[in-house]
Amino acid sequence: MLIYGVVNASPDSLNADSIVMGPDTALARAQMLLSQGADAIDLGGQGSTDNATVVPWQTEWERLEHVVPALAALGVGLSVDTWRPEVARRALGAGATMINAADGMQTDEMWQVAADFDCPIVVPFLSGPNPREMEHVRTDPVGTIVDFFEARLADADRYGLRHRCIIDPGTGFAPSNWPWEERYLYQKRVYSNLDALRRWGLPLYIALPWKDTPQHWELMEIVLRQQPEYARVHYPDRVRAMEQRLGLS
Repeated sequence: MLIYGVVNASPDSLNADSIVMGPDTALARAQMLLSQGADAIDLGGQGSTDNATVVPWQTEWERLEHVVPALAALGVGLSVDTWRPEVARRALGAGATMINAADGMQTDEMWQVAADFDCPIVVPFLSGPNPREMEHVRTDPVGTIVDFFEARLADADRYGLRHRCIIDPGTGFAPSNWPWEERYLYQKRVYSNLDALRRWGLPLYIALPWKDTPQHWELMEIVLRQQPEYARVHYPDRVRAMEQRLGLS
């Protein structure tokens, strides 16, 4: 499994350990993540949680402008986590190698950026236009997620990019005010049925849990046993240790 370690240039990430304030601290965190077992870096400049202040795309890019080339110089994969095509285009031009599309690739503008750079695209499931406007999934989540990806891959086909898509069930996002117990059951249902997302023959990408609770560890184990191709991770050493314990490394 290829791990993307998380670096957040947004000041309001829920995971304080991931927050950096410029290229120097970003480089130090990235080097630490790589030393702990990450293979690549996922960089974001706009928080997607309820507590995050939404800033103009220009401000998001200002946070990333000098960080992207600093991390690109490490010579490892570098994804840009954004829902804005303006930011994705600039980040790819500055050295990023993959789009982690926080809009779920639901606009032609984002597909055009991906086509222009012919880059891999993490396509997450969203139940709304972006992570901040998601709705609760009240029906069977697996069927709902499958239907979403059928539509997104039809979009990908218009741009000749199906083979560039990486499937993300979107469990790193959640509607506002969703109680943890509901979210836990939702994630457990999705994670226990990841095989349903392999019908298209495309790799899977999972934003792994990072909180230290029995339920979060249980969810991580369910995911790791199914051996997705990619993961987005805050603490790579914890994930690598569990892989080794499960005999997957």
